[in-house]
Amino acid sequence: MGKTAFVFPGQGAQSVGMGKDFYEAVPASRDIIDRADNALGFSLSSLMFEGPDSELKKTYNTQPALLTASTAALAALREKGITPDYVAGHSLGEYSALVASGVLSFEDAVAIVRARGEYMEAAVPGGQGAMAAVLGADRAALKELCRSITESGQLVELANINCPGQIVVSGSKEGVAAAGERVKEAGGKRAIPLEVSGPFHSSLMKEAALRLADKLGAVSFQEPSIPVVANVTARPAESAENIRGLLVEQVYSPVLWEDTVAYLIAEGVDTFVEIGPGNVLTGLIKKMDKTVKLINVNTLESLSESF
Repeated sequence: MGKTAFVFPGQGAQSVGMGKDFYEAVPASRDIIDRADNALGFSLSSLMFEGPDSELKKTYNTQPALLTASTAALAALREKGITPDYVAGHSLGEYSALVASGVLSFEDAVAIVRARGEYMEAAVPGGQGAMAAVLGADRAALKELCRSITESGQLVELANINCPGQIVVSGSKEGVAAAGERVKEAGGKRAIPLEVSGPFHSSLMKEAALRLADKLGAVSFQEPSIPVVANVTARPAESAENIRGLLVEQVYSPVLWEDTVAYLIAEGVDTFVEIGPGNVLTGLIKKMDKTVKLINVNTLESLSESF
């Protein structure tokens, strides 16, 4: 019998109105969203439900809002009695996966990602960093191109290995621009600049990682009840302590999403359930393997249709 993985989206999946249908119809989901408001000391729920979008897009708001919307959808799904064999999340989504596996309490997770967003936003002054999605490039060739641009004094690194032919680069504004201009050298078609507030998953985020390490040091981590496949290694994290270290590293290391999905499929996963706003991850997984079953739980309607 095939296995199931629950996967959770990261930054970019947010939209005004997310979680509202779950809040209104599912008491367990409402409880999660109310707990987020209490833990943060402000009405995250009204930002999620009503916006404005310009506020929701701010990293320190996006991160707790997405975690909350994903966990609220998870709470509704759990009422159907469905449990996964593995969990994983893309970047910020890893925190939703850690809540799903019992490693972090929801309250701790929402406070951590609020702080993580603040640290990431503060790490690099506005306008100095950038990210771009590179389409069609060979991974090894793009890595080499980034290395040579960085050696010339303009930092740029691989940030998200999303699926074959889609890799996000991150770094200084000049470095990312140079990689975009030279993308054909790595077999790429083009580079699309991303609307982000900083060069996430690059070594420019090391200061944010140090601040996050202090924050994580004060939080209790439990052993995972479900294997969590980590972004940094694309393998299940071995222990609570191991996870704490990986979360620090994750801030400035590439998200190995393609490798994570390949690992899960090799382990016998044939059903992926994306839990939370949007459908970015099921889109990426489909590009890797058209035979696996893909389910989205992003609205109450999608939950009713699928389960």
